[in-house]
Amino acid sequence: MLTIRPAEISDVPQMLVYVHELAEYEREPHAVLATEEDFRRDGFGPHKRFDCLMAEWNGQPAGFALWFYNFSTWRGRAGIHLEDLFVRPAYRSQGIGKALFTRVAAIAVEQNCPRLQWDVLAWNQPAIGFYELMGAKMLHEWRIMRVDGEALQQLANFAAK
Repeated sequence: MLTIRPAEISDVPQMLVYVHELAEYEREPHAVLATEEDFRRDGFGPHKRFDCLMAEWNGQPAGFALWFYNFSTWRGRAGIHLEDLFVRPAYRSQGIGKALFTRVAAIAVEQNCPRLQWDVLAWNQPAIGFYELMGAKMLHEWRIMRVDGEALQQLANFAAK
């Protein structure tokens, strides 16, 4: 039996386990720097920066969906960026991913968000196929740009001058 519920602060250790399992699946097991304190501060503190749903199958941890709000200047409204959607391998093909995904979509509609978006790795054909079945369209003309680490610090230093 599937249960989907909002994450609670007591779920933070399990959330971090999922993030590590997802990083392993995405072939970057050493890339996770997040700590339980980071999740407590930004998910359950006074300045909440993300929301999360937890999925349990027969009372066992099965997966999660974590998202945050962005803002579309063209639409003039906040949207949802789905940062992570993860179902443990033993629980896949049970409809858990679909249930999490559709619940986040329902939250977007309830919040009057004009869109739900996320990133997917080019090699992850199972995820791409799943999302396309759910009605998603790949935006081929857009590319993700990122500045982080030392490059971010150097860029910020230009603002100080």
